[in-house]
Amino acid sequence: MATAGPDLVLIGGGHAHLGVLADWVRNGRPGGRTLLLSPHRHARYSGMIPGTAAGEYALDDGLTDLAALVRLAGAELVLDRCAAIDPDQRIITTETGRQIPYDLCSIDTGGVGQARKILGDDPRILDVRPIGDFLVRLDQRIDGASGKVSHIVAVGGGAGGVELAFALHRRFESIGARVTLVAGEPGLLPGFSRRARALARRAMARKGIELFEDDARFEDGRFMVGDQSIEPVDLVVASLGGGAPAWPGASGIAVTEDGFVAVDRHQRSLSHPHIFAAGDVAQRQDITVPRSGVHAVHTGPVLASNLRRTIVGKDGLQSYRPRPASLYLISTADGKAIASYGPFAAHGRWAGRLKGWIDNRWVASFAKLAHTV
Repeated sequence: MATAGPDLVLIGGGHAHLGVLADWVRNGRPGGRTLLLSPHRHARYSGMIPGTAAGEYALDDGLTDLAALVRLAGAELVLDRCAAIDPDQRIITTETGRQIPYDLCSIDTGGVGQARKILGDDPRILDVRPIGDFLVRLDQRIDGASGKVSHIVAVGGGAGGVELAFALHRRFESIGARVTLVAGEPGLLPGFSRRARALARRAMARKGIELFEDDARFEDGRFMVGDQSIEPVDLVVASLGGGAPAWPGASGIAVTEDGFVAVDRHQRSLSHPHIFAAGDVAQRQDITVPRSGVHAVHTGPVLASNLRRTIVGKDGLQSYRPRPASLYLISTADGKAIASYGPFAAHGRWAGRLKGWIDNRWVASFAKLAHTV
């Protein structure tokens, strides 16, 4: 079918691609067809996962209706997952075997779970990734335990792991379950200020969350931290960041040593400029951009502009430039949060309210798009 411009396929419903679809709704879809390839009808906002796990939000509160947003954007939704790309023939192959030709594509699938790769295999592991169904898997695991949960371990010293430790403590404190955070050898909140780390330690100590700053692993069926066992352990919830999916490198697209799609300052593949990538699946080669939802959200409008300009044949592609410092709001699951901005850090109820306002506003922004068209 002839089109007025190149057919664009968005692979994955990550935060950056939500920004692209929102731009299509607000400013009109550029020429050609746009197709979104995703296994899910809804996209879950990662920033609200700990709050939902803690019981502060209902299960559906952090969801964006991806199917509705795609429809508003004048695009098409294919419920499937990318398995491979032929970047030279420009054909995407899905897990069900469908082949989708394209002229231009963008990848924002997020990273993959790597808990078993890092910790070793054990049935007690619950990886946060894939993020889309983590909360459902958590409920299933807890329901399957029939209330016999007495010791839960959160693994991961970054902001996500810290928030999960607080969330799990709130969720299970009524049954007396103990929560431990294993931050790993890099320590608690690496890259954050001394003040932010001190506030997190203080809040964990008040709640009785034990902290280990050493690497963990399963060894002979025992959960080891450093050279000591901390058994008995009923559940290990791992927030270890996203690993790279195998298919981009296997498809012949330029990737980093760790397998992430190597992109330039315009989010274009270094080997195939007709392929863009953003979010946790990609890695900028000109500067270091931390993999976090904060940066994926801010990359969205830039990616939308670059895709639009490429489709209509305009120059002047943009580049996302992170600020010298980013605001992080780490919920302590008690109505409060730790606000961290560069060397500044504070813990209070005002920060908790600010986090709730920002998170809810972002999710609500997509629902409000229905009233703009």
